[in-house]
Amino acid sequence: MALDEPQETDQIFNEKGIKFLINKDLYEEAKPISVEFVQSAMGEGFKLESELSRKQSGCGTSCSC
Repeated sequence: MALDEPQETDQIFNEKGIKFLINKDLYEEAKPISVEFVQSAMGEGFKLESELSRKQSGCGTSCSC
């Protein structure tokens, strides 16, 4: 995850007042995508999951950013 400005090639979503951007081509490959804020003994952050999570190993399985 990173802060960015919208581009013509981005798919834009608004969820609970937060704007999310993703490249349209990447979105087609990765959908569905889930973004969740988590808190644990290890700290807190965002947990990202997508169809790519099932195809890749390592950080792609469930990345906390």
